[in-house]
Amino acid sequence: MLRQWQSEAVTLALKQYTEGQKHFLVLATPGAGKTIMAAEVAYRLKQKDKIDFILCFSPSLIVAEGIRTTFTKRFNAQFNGGLSAVGSSYTYQNMLYLQDEFWSLLEQYNVLVILDEIHHCSGVDTLNSNAWGEKVLTKIQSKATYTLALTGTPWRSDFMPITLSKYINPDNQIWCDYTYGLAEAVRDRVCRHPHLVLIDSDFRVDGNGEGRKAFSGIADLLKVSSTNYESVITHPDIVKYLLKLGCNKLQKIRKDNPKAAGLVVASSVEHAKYIFNILKVEFGQTATIVTYKHDYPLKEIDKFRNGNQQWIVSVGMISEGTDIPRLQVCCHLSTVKTELYFRQVLGRILRFTNDKNQNAWLFTVAEPTLMEYAKRISQDIPEHSVIIKEDEQVSSFIDRAIKENREVISPPKQSLEALLELNIKNSTLIIENDYITPQIRLHGNFRQRIISVFEGIH
Repeated sequence: MLRQWQSEAVTLALKQYTEGQKHFLVLATPGAGKTIMAAEVAYRLKQKDKIDFILCFSPSLIVAEGIRTTFTKRFNAQFNGGLSAVGSSYTYQNMLYLQDEFWSLLEQYNVLVILDEIHHCSGVDTLNSNAWGEKVLTKIQSKATYTLALTGTPWRSDFMPITLSKYINPDNQIWCDYTYGLAEAVRDRVCRHPHLVLIDSDFRVDGNGEGRKAFSGIADLLKVSSTNYESVITHPDIVKYLLKLGCNKLQKIRKDNPKAAGLVVASSVEHAKYIFNILKVEFGQTATIVTYKHDYPLKEIDKFRNGNQQWIVSVGMISEGTDIPRLQVCCHLSTVKTELYFRQVLGRILRFTNDKNQNAWLFTVAEPTLMEYAKRISQDIPEHSVIIKEDEQVSSFIDRAIKENREVISPPKQSLEALLELNIKNSTLIIENDYITPQIRLHGNFRQRIISVFEGIH
């Protein structure tokens, strides 16, 4: 049975397709059930003989497999691209290697193309698009019978337009055909009530010719000293304190929900191993670790999904579209500080279940940009406008971001998971400048700031 928002979105999509609109964009908050909605649209189009075949594209193998499972169940038929299949599920990375014979399907048959997390594809023409956006523009846009785009986070960190999307003048804000925001999802008990805890402390810094200096918090430390952000989130005292908060919260939740679990998003494979050992040895937690270096990471994730372990530690394998409903606590210790990624990580703990306790808790450090993102959780559409044409503004943005030690996501040449799991300095993510970090000492007690979103919603 469809949720109300899913039924509304399906009805509107079919109506607009019937009236001649070929493309439909749905913005639905992470955890709301976009894949089920998309499967229903595809099923009804197939029942009406409007389409012959369905192609789905998504950003990772984990998401692609989830889509395959959902569509197989809805159609009660194979969804593996075989002769008797009604469709198939691929990653955006696959697009780069599909031959002309494959793309000819769109010219020979009526095909619905579903583009999950469409924000991974950028550009309004081939001159300013990334690799995946170019494939959508040249192979799909004018050839597919219908296209259905899905997103839970309509952001791009490079401010470039999302492929196939419409933007409204004069501010170039994205236009969605159907929007189902987090506030509505919390109200409808589709998503959990999010609580965000940001920790802070006073610091002293020794060395690097700076002498001994005192700082009133993380924001002051990063602004005034030569300390970089990675030194903060890998500091042993900060890591242990954040994990302790997470473990205490998870323990309380598990009194109501015995299978509730926590996620730690680490900054690197080495950082993940360090966190894993702290959880097991110092806090006596049951935990698993999964990174791109594991032989069968998808099997490890699936085992955790259906198991009873308390924690899963990763770098970028569990960030977007990965469905583990029992996750209710997250410790965010990643070097990736974009608003897009922050919301995707939060989305992993928001999926509503039938358990008694339906709160979600995210713990992170009081870094200024993360604090701003936490305050803006209630906003579904990004405040900033996009750059419709790639010109001097783009170069200026990149130069400014580097100077301000912020991330810039370049057009992807490999999967998002591969980018996030690789050593950040060797990927297409530009992060903090590489320099020797002075010794950081905590001075005083930790303090917390709790942001509870949608308190008035019942």
